[in-house]
Parts: sequence; C-alpha cells; structure tokens
Amino acid sequence: MEIEHCDFMHVHEDIVKKVRENMPEPEELQDLADFFKVCGDSTRIKILCVLWQSEMCVCDIAQSLGMTQSAISHQLRVLKQMKLVTNRREGKTVFYSLADSHIKTIMNQGLEHIRE
Repeated sequence: MEIEHCDFMHVHEDIVKKVRENMPEPEELQDLADFFKVCGDSTRIKILCVLWQSEMCVCDIAQSLGMTQSAISHQLRVLKQMKLVTNRREGKTVFYSLADSHIKTIMNQGLEHIRE
C-alpha cells in the first residue's frame, strides 16, 4: 500500500494559519474524544435509543434491553457523568431521560450516516 504524500513540498501558509486559528482548545478536543469514547459502547447506545423514545426507570430500561438492573445502573452512571442523560426522582423511583435535544440530533446524524 502506498503512503499518501505531496509530490512537491510546499506548505500553504495561509491555509495552515487559518486552520490553527480555528482549532478547538486542547481541553475541548479531549472532551470531544471522551464523548465519542462513551458513545463507542453498544450498551450505552442502546440505552440512549431507549431513552430517545421515553423517559424510563432502571427497571424498565433493564426489561426493555433484557439486561440486569446492575448493568444498566453502571452504564447510566457513565452517561450521567458525561451529561448525556439526566434523572428525576418520583417517590422511590428515579426516572432517566436524555439530557437535551443535542443527543437526539447526534443520534439522528449518526444513523443517517451509517444508513447511506
């Protein structure tokens, strides 16, 4: 396999300068990489898909996905830490939902991309 490279070494300084000026900060890039790592787990994606349809408690999510409540709770903790899901308490039951509409947009975009 041939490695891609320029046949003529010439740096386009104006383009390089513009790109460098518009690059996100290193901390933002790390946060984005962490976001995609969290989304890189199929169980967490399944949970997000379930919550896309309805707010649910851990019992309902576990039943919907055929998993244990313990496994679901662990993944919800990760999703909550990354601010992808939020929760509210109603008596002794905790209900989870997607944190905001951005999550639906990201999921939609990803599905559109893989379905092309």
